[in-house]
Amino acid sequence: MRKLIACVTLICSSAYAVDGAAPAPLRGYTPEHSTAEVAWEKKFQAIPEADHIRENMRRLSARPHHVGSPYDKDNAEWMLAQLKSFGLDAQIEQFEALFPTPKSRKLELLRPDGTKFIAKIEEPAIKIDPTSNQKDEQLPTYNAYSRDGDETAPLVYVNYGAPADYDVLDSMGISVKGAIVIARYGQTWRGIKPKVAGQHGAVGCLIYSDPKDDGYAVGGTYPDGPMRPADGVQRGSVMDMPIYPGDPQSPGFGAKAGPESAAKLIPLDKVETITKIPVMPISYADATPLLESLGGETVPEAWRGGLPITYRTGPSVAKVHLALAFNWDRKPLYDVVARIPGSTMADQWVIRGNHHDGWVNGAGDPLSGASAELEEAHALGDLLKQGWKPQRTILYCFWDGEEPALLGSTEWVEFHAAELSQHAVAYFNSDGNGRGYFRAEGSHSLENFIDSVTKDIVDPETKMPVWKRERLVSVSRATPDLRAEARSRPDTRMPALGSGSDYTAFIHHLGIASVNLGYGGEDQANGQYHSIYDDFYHYTHYSDTDFSYGRALAQTAGTMMMRLADADVLPFQFADLADTIRGYAGEVKRLADTMRAQTKERNTQIADGTYAALADPRKKRVIPAVEPLPPYFNFAPLDQATDDLTAAASDYDKAFAAHGASGATAVNPQLIQSERVFLDPAGLPYRPWFQNMMYAPGFYTGYGVKTLPAIRETIEQKEWTAVDPLIARTAAAIEREAALLKAAARTLNAAP
Repeated sequence: MRKLIACVTLICSSAYAVDGAAPAPLRGYTPEHSTAEVAWEKKFQAIPEADHIRENMRRLSARPHHVGSPYDKDNAEWMLAQLKSFGLDAQIEQFEALFPTPKSRKLELLRPDGTKFIAKIEEPAIKIDPTSNQKDEQLPTYNAYSRDGDETAPLVYVNYGAPADYDVLDSMGISVKGAIVIARYGQTWRGIKPKVAGQHGAVGCLIYSDPKDDGYAVGGTYPDGPMRPADGVQRGSVMDMPIYPGDPQSPGFGAKAGPESAAKLIPLDKVETITKIPVMPISYADATPLLESLGGETVPEAWRGGLPITYRTGPSVAKVHLALAFNWDRKPLYDVVARIPGSTMADQWVIRGNHHDGWVNGAGDPLSGASAELEEAHALGDLLKQGWKPQRTILYCFWDGEEPALLGSTEWVEFHAAELSQHAVAYFNSDGNGRGYFRAEGSHSLENFIDSVTKDIVDPETKMPVWKRERLVSVSRATPDLRAEARSRPDTRMPALGSGSDYTAFIHHLGIASVNLGYGGEDQANGQYHSIYDDFYHYTHYSDTDFSYGRALAQTAGTMMMRLADADVLPFQFADLADTIRGYAGEVKRLADTMRAQTKERNTQIADGTYAALADPRKKRVIPAVEPLPPYFNFAPLDQATDDLTAAASDYDKAFAAHGASGATAVNPQLIQSERVFLDPAGLPYRPWFQNMMYAPGFYTGYGVKTLPAIRETIEQKEWTAVDPLIARTAAAIEREAALLKAAARTLNAAP
């Protein structure tokens, strides 16, 4: 074995033969390879140019490019040509998915006196913005995967439309049964709003952008400022993606055009992820007359938006007429994939991705990320011409159909599931990118690795290391009880991934270690989100105007790709993982205790008359029913599993410290499985497509993550008898990780 490793090193020495002073050794590298890798990375970081990224965005955002549009295909073909011009082996892989578009839309307010207000439901072109007038190519304002419907009903205001908002309405004696609800964007993902409304008996749902959240209360409105103007509308999907993302008719397999896929498609009337009620987004200009029509009580202070009206609950005396019809067509998807073959470990794949489709012109979302990714690929192509060769195979992917339902990435992952399960090391995703601070969420085994890269990237504004700026910002924003840890923890704590972008299928369905990264926080970019104003003019006036942070993203993500692809031993670190999972276990135990204490106190207040004493006789109030106390759960398996994981992570890190720099590549296949073992083939309750037992998008949050989701959400939903079996299943997943780390430590310790 030692002779074989020596031969491989000699054979591959051309990939590392670069002059330069020896830096501090990189984790997972032999000293020789570490020195060479740092030199190659410095060469790479000097290549990306802001002007190239700007030109990429200008070209890609020149016309609307939603799924199925001519310019969506044109963009894919242009990117393919660019990748080939960089010297990369690239192809377009085509899939097919259900993508409904509006056939007709109508929204009216029918007043008792016979007059009516007809909503414009249209965004006007702005003279100074040259692409906002491409009306014939723009998708209308709508929510994809709303069902068809024609409803006339009273209106009720439900704040953000989250489950807790309905608890408030219940306490006020207000029902939405048979009503159309109006909710404001924010707090919860948009698809949760019609889902919860329908569960409470509503017959329709309107979602509007309140100026308090992304309009004039935040900053100047477009074009005088970056925020949403009065007629601006946020398009977006409302498909029930917490059940499964991707093509609604083909969960579990990648659908392509042709009879083989067609024979397996779920009939449209059997698809469970289409909304149960019609739903449509509107502007705050269109929402104002509707909100003004509401009667009922003045809403709680936290429910009040920024419009100059009195916010009331409703119901309205006037009726709202909502009529929607859609074309339920299947559309082609064009995923662009480039491959850089590995030299010594070609069967291990490091994957990079960003989507290229937009709701309209999509400059910020997604092209600020895709334009930078394309420049990364250009820079790696230049390195290949200089003699660099990665040890592992690198894939650069540009996904189609992310906006409607993560279509292109999900279909690709499902189609290639067997290969990916065997070969994929990690997936690095970006989406929109702006000006400001580095941010990353993802697999906790990669926290140390992410920090190692961001320490080597210079922030364009402050000229300090990106890692240092991120650390200082996190300290300044931390609560007093967490500030000490933010300063002292060796590695930056990285939030877990929920959903909302193309990492979803990788981490939650196949258990591939994943990271979502980008820059932002200093620009006010949300005002144009999913509107016709998310275009090149808006981005170059109000976001990363000189594209310096686009260049920083290319440098950051490209360095991550190189460093992971070239490492002799995968530089995963598991102490952070064990520490974080122990924290999650403590959280679910505290959740159970808190719910038990709250239920006990509420029952006491019901019994002693507190609710009756506080009731205003001039306002309708409903006293809640007495509830049984949550039982005490058996958390012993979870406690044991987290102890075992902590010990196994310590053993592995000790073995790595002793042998990680020796080129002991035999451990790599085990490390590739370190996220896979968190999968449970039975999946999460009510949604078996999601199989990762450590984290998932919340059933009632959509994008927002739920950690230890099987346990946490079952407690939250008060399904008491299911909790202990799910504790056992979650603990078993953690024990599988502990066993894998123990085996990996033995492999390292046995290395010659």
